[in-house]
Amino acid sequence: MKLIVNLPALNEESKIGETIKRIPREIKGFDEVLIQVIDDGSKDKTVEVSKEAGADRVYSHPTNRGIGVTFRTAILRALRNDADIMINMDADGQFNPQDIEKLTSPILDGQADIVSADRFGAHKAKNIPMIKSILNQFAAKVIGKFLKYEINDLTCGFRAYSRDSMLRLNLPGNFTYTQESIIDAIGKNLKVKWVPVEVTYFAERKSRVVKSVYSYINNSFRIIIRAIRDVRPMRFFGIPGFFLLLIAFVSAAVFLFLYSQDLKVTPYRNYLFLSITSLLVGIQFIIFALIADMIRANRKLIEDLTYTERLQRFKKIK
Repeated sequence: MKLIVNLPALNEESKIGETIKRIPREIKGFDEVLIQVIDDGSKDKTVEVSKEAGADRVYSHPTNRGIGVTFRTAILRALRNDADIMINMDADGQFNPQDIEKLTSPILDGQADIVSADRFGAHKAKNIPMIKSILNQFAAKVIGKFLKYEINDLTCGFRAYSRDSMLRLNLPGNFTYTQESIIDAIGKNLKVKWVPVEVTYFAERKSRVVKSVYSYINNSFRIIIRAIRDVRPMRFFGIPGFFLLLIAFVSAAVFLFLYSQDLKVTPYRNYLFLSITSLLVGIQFIIFALIADMIRANRKLIEDLTYTERLQRFKKIK
């Protein structure tokens, strides 16, 4: 059994060396533990420091391509290096490498395909920005309700991925991957589990992803909406469609009742206009739902073929 601990890095020369040295090389259930660094176009000495600190594999993007692309590169390299499980964690040392075993154990025991650290469970994240905490927990609850799956932490980057989950995930976004990977995994009926861990945010730390609260909310909202649309299209389009049809029928019933009193249309025409408008838009949403569901079925066929191709492409060397 081989475990690859992946560290995505962008200008992390001051922290990554210490983080690499803290990663244990002996973890229960694994014969080999390798450290992999994906450098996303750093301008400092991140690569040199990583190699000096003992990283086994260091790969670099020639330019900064975003955390989403960096994660896809990490999965590709981990599969090529025969990883049975990949741990993804930040390079800045805010997570405790000793918690790695907590994340790998449920996968080894067959309880989960993906295990994410939970910053809001038994151990509350220390010094986490309030806006980040509120937005994350709100999004987790809303999306969890929509997908009918309990989600504890939607954006934590400290996660463990089984080999099968890495072969199955399809993540097109460049901005980030944390929300998409959870939604995509749930849509593929993969088992996702959360494990409480302790994490302390550094006061002087500046996020590599969040340049501003507005940009983070805007990008995250678009990613989440797109992912939910692709995973649950019938619910995404069907719920508002049936709601509009309900409004149409109620408005029509109110109009007919009032019209029957004195047989005059003009005083109650707003009810009639509302009914017609809601009916037409509602029908459109139902049509969108049916079309999107057909697209989802075709997408599933393509993903199944892609999964089969990946199985052959990344067949483990015995």
